[in-house]
Amino acid sequence: MQYILLALALAAGAFMPIQAGVNTKLAGVVGGAIPSAFVSFLVGTLALGVILGVTGQGVPFTAAYKASPWWYWIGGTMGAFFVTATVILAPRIGGGAMIALTLAGQVAASMALDHFGLLGFPHIPFDLKRLIGSVLLLAGVYLIRF
Repeated sequence: MQYILLALALAAGAFMPIQAGVNTKLAGVVGGAIPSAFVSFLVGTLALGVILGVTGQGVPFTAAYKASPWWYWIGGTMGAFFVTATVILAPRIGGGAMIALTLAGQVAASMALDHFGLLGFPHIPFDLKRLIGSVLLLAGVYLIRF
């Protein structure tokens, strides 16, 4: 099971620069980064709708909305920002630098979430090992970008 999860994480990571490239090409024909991100999310929403229909899962929006805080529903805005940013960044700084920099941001935010145990993440204290890993990651970003 652990190997399946590792493979899933690697595949998700591999799709990030591919998605940025596809969306950048799309931006050239739909008029920019924001329309491209919109189309990307629309197609993704339709694909997920088909999956929900095929699997019979459905989404009880009314009950779920009433049972949760408003901020549970804003994750898509962060995804929209990310997708739009990658469409802008990919042709300007390249795929390697774009992914390295976004990865650095993801790792920093993830370690903060872990350290404080926020949003359902397990409490994993920030320690010397994580500090060294962060410094090495930033060194890698520098080497990839400059």
